[in-house]
Amino acid sequence: MLSLSRIPLFVSLVAASPAVAAQDANGSETFAPCADAGTHASLAGTQCARIEAPLDHDAAGGETIELFVRRFPAEGAAKGELWLVAGGPGESGASFYPFIDTLRGGAPGYDLVIPDHRGTGFSTRLCPIEESPESAGGTAIEGAEWGTCFRALNAVPDRTRAFSITNAAHDLTMLMDRLDDGRPRYLYGVSYGTQLVLRTLAVAGKDVADGVILDSLVPPEATEEFDLSRRSAVVDMVGRQVLAECDALADCSRYFAGPAADTLSQVLADPDLAEPLGPKPKYTLGAFLDLPETRAMLPYVIAGLKAGDARWLEHAEARLAELSGIFAPYPQAASSIPLVSVISRSENNPRPELTAETIAEEEAGLLFASPLPSLLLMGGIPAYEKDDLFAAPPKALPPTLVMHGTLDPKTTLAGAKQHVAMFEAAGDVELIEIDRAPHFILMVAPDEFAARLNSFIEATSTD
Repeated sequence: MLSLSRIPLFVSLVAASPAVAAQDANGSETFAPCADAGTHASLAGTQCARIEAPLDHDAAGGETIELFVRRFPAEGAAKGELWLVAGGPGESGASFYPFIDTLRGGAPGYDLVIPDHRGTGFSTRLCPIEESPESAGGTAIEGAEWGTCFRALNAVPDRTRAFSITNAAHDLTMLMDRLDDGRPRYLYGVSYGTQLVLRTLAVAGKDVADGVILDSLVPPEATEEFDLSRRSAVVDMVGRQVLAECDALADCSRYFAGPAADTLSQVLADPDLAEPLGPKPKYTLGAFLDLPETRAMLPYVIAGLKAGDARWLEHAEARLAELSGIFAPYPQAASSIPLVSVISRSENNPRPELTAETIAEEEAGLLFASPLPSLLLMGGIPAYEKDDLFAAPPKALPPTLVMHGTLDPKTTLAGAKQHVAMFEAAGDVELIEIDRAPHFILMVAPDEFAARLNSFIEATSTD
């Protein structure tokens, strides 16, 4: 997703609040029809629950929060459940709503259960007022809301620090336990969601699920090679690989007098040529690596800019904007930047001394870059101390499938392989490399994703 978040989502729609959980005769939570099920065709027939959870799972009897869960019932009799954990860490379950058909194709006969992890979507937010769908910017914070949000986070720092990965892992364990109906269930996570899923397995043990699917696996938590502060280097590595591939193809290299990277360097060095790329040209170029379609346009974008023609650039930007638009019907879709900052600074930044000057110096020698390292500088938000589960792989795993793209510019394949090596002895783990795919296999390679998921469920199902 950001950051581990994948594509900026800007939405300010207001929808009816989804239904709260009903209770069965024994008083346990069940799902009720969602109040917003009629607002978009993709939500038709969905069922919702709002379940109370401790703010801090180590402080029984203290403050509580609400966790929102949406279920997309299987078509026909349900054989089991597929739980879906979003990335970010600021993304909500709405990240999956546009891809329900692909998920149903990969897991036919399975209910799709999608929680909004704490701090995102319709679950309790870090800044409940400023991140409300009814606020000025909708669930995305804007303008003066930043100041009031930051003041609120500092006024109750213990509450802010409770929005940790480990508490989120306890949330997920609690939800899966309290909503358990005895059927087979699988647990899927993407990007940051893979980190949360692995933390959940460390908390709850392997019996929490019959199988696990990790899409675009994050690098090891203690890495100092592929951590978030070095995200721009990862993006640049993939971008240069793409340009090198262009150099090796006659139909692509014919647009350049020499290596494509040299032409791009010339464009970036000339303010007039780079001006159409916006105030952060390397960030714009890096974003094009997120989709196979816009990545394929890069040589034409660069050649066009060198010739003073921005039409290919405009075409690529329009395609990214079009993709962003598929999330617009869902008011909870905007990523929570406060949560990104809290978790990223607390867990995934081994360089707390990082400065804006250092980031600028490191970006100077790059052709492609990411805005994510700058989010690690966001002061004014309390961070929390890492706990004993940090960088501690699960001791036991259910059957686990890892799907990772060979051209992932966010969670690099090399980092994923390092991570798999740390936990593959804990269970049956298979790493599938999806050729030339970028980040988020469900989105960028849907047919292969569905086929791999279906094969995995068929092979591991206890039915």
